[in-house]
Amino acid sequence: MRISQKTLLALISCTAIAVTLSACGSGPDAPTRLISKVTDGAEGSIKENGNDIQIRNLLLVAQEDGSAVLVGSIINQVEREDALLGIGITGVAATITGNTSLPLEKPIIFEGDAANAKAVFTGLNAKAGTNVAISLFFARAGEITLNVIVRDKRDTYAGVSS
Repeated sequence: MRISQKTLLALISCTAIAVTLSACGSGPDAPTRLISKVTDGAEGSIKENGNDIQIRNLLLVAQEDGSAVLVGSIINQVEREDALLGIGITGVAATITGNTSLPLEKPIIFEGDAANAKAVFTGLNAKAGTNVAISLFFARAGEITLNVIVRDKRDTYAGVSS
């Protein structure tokens, strides 16, 4: 059995197109391969002046009374201890209870089974589905502002309360 040049060329072309369209041709640094965000929460970090503060899965859960509760975690990844001094949204400061110190790899966790802190924004009146700019202030690392989503109090967040 003999394959014609035309058939061989079509077979090679189809193989090349399949590899290219499946992104295998983009290599190990393909932008679609490097996506790591798997939650609604915002992520950020402060990596300057010897600091390495990581903010993970930060979002707000709107409450029936107009307040909002912070969900997420903050991790210090350097030996020098830091502390969370405050959290604010457009002039509204959060009331923070619980742990605010950040020793190496001992996270501050807002909400959930492993929670060791709580941050409540009284009278924020943020609507579910909107985004707000939230600023976090640290003793050593300084300040970071992230754009976070406001979720409604249902599904995964049904148990979050002020």
